Amino acid sequence: MSDQRPGPGIDTSVPHVARIWNYWLGGKDNYPVDREVGDQILGMLPDVARLARASRLFLNRVVWHLAAEAGIRQFIDIGTGLPTVDNTHEVAQRAAPESRIVYVDNDPSVLEHAKSLLTSTPEGSTAYIHADVRDPDAILEGAAETLDFGRPIAFTLMGILEFVTDDDQVYGIVRRLMDAVPSGSYFAMYDGTNVVHGEASDRIVDVWNASGNASLVLRTPEEIGRFFDGLELVEPGIVPVTHWRPDSAEPEAVDAYGAVGRKP
Repeated sequence: MSDQRPGPGIDTSVPHVARIWNYWLGGKDNYPVDREVGDQILGMLPDVARLARASRLFLNRVVWHLAAEAGIRQFIDIGTGLPTVDNTHEVAQRAAPESRIVYVDNDPSVLEHAKSLLTSTPEGSTAYIHADVRDPDAILEGAAETLDFGRPIAFTLMGILEFVTDDDQVYGIVRRLMDAVPSGSYFAMYDGTNVVHGEASDRIVDVWNASGNASLVLRTPEEIGRFFDGLELVEPGIVPVTHWRPDSAEPEAVDAYGAVGRKP
């Protein structure tokens, strides 16, 4: 584990979402307070570590589909998290070297490591915006410096909308983003649920929300489906992230449901 001196704006006395997630994924960019809460949650539900890995693989499969099969060459990854293996630009540019990717996060830890996200093929481009998902106008304005909003764009919001607990606000954010892009653009996301583990998932939310992290809310598959109103769902629709075009025959479900939708 890495307990190097933190950068400016990073409070190591309070656990943080991105660093706990990094810990579950086997990363080094976390501190004792993050590991303490991470271990507490793992003790309640060891499947959380598998959910973290499965969610990352879901992102990889979605980005590969969009770049290699749907022909998308522009991506906005909101709620980027700390850099890890196979970041969005790496997957997209592996399929299409000319892909352009804009990363968005409001976490000082991610900002400190953003240089790891700004590598690119010579044909493509990457950029980083320090902004909050609750301010879609700032995201769109910043992304316009790198992307062409006259051509299709794919938004990926993986495990970030659950931290916007007000329903009116969160659905409004997605509408604002999708209103800004042309036909043929895509929206991809997942959110946590309690479909698989029921009360155990609910207890984890209570621990998480009491830990000093940004509060989150679990949503039902039906509530997740509302994010895709007006969009054409890509098969297989709204499913556990492990069931979205899986690499194995019968993957076990996890408490995270996601989908991909296309703007007609």
